[in-house]
Amino acid sequence: MPHVDVVDETFIVVPPKVVAAAFADPGAWRRYWPDLELEVYADRGDEGLRWTVGGALVGTMEVWLEPVLDGTVVHYFLRADLPEGRSVKNVRRELTARQLAAKSVALGLKAVLEDGRAPGCAPTSA
Repeated sequence: MPHVDVVDETFIVVPPKVVAAAFADPGAWRRYWPDLELEVYADRGDEGLRWTVGGALVGTMEVWLEPVLDGTVVHYFLRADLPEGRSVKNVRRELTARQLAAKSVALGLKAVLEDGRAPGCAPTSA
């Protein structure tokens, strides 16, 4: 079992292709996950991306974009270990930090991509 196993889901009221575009730019990855070195091993287009992870963690990460109703559920998975030689005594702290970072990325995208849409209102592109 990996030391860090993060699963997160966030609903964003925009089509999957809009969310996919936010993840398409490798420059964005550095902003979202500054201490991780990512290499795409599966580009699934509007369904998301899968990466191998290096740097501060070693493992895999995925963003799966699922069309639901008038938007997208962003499923985020991070399964990784601490690199060799790094102490595991603060694994709980690392896990919590990664969980908070995942939600921060998702809610940041939600705020930008929904562009002020009031709850209960249709997306502006509808």
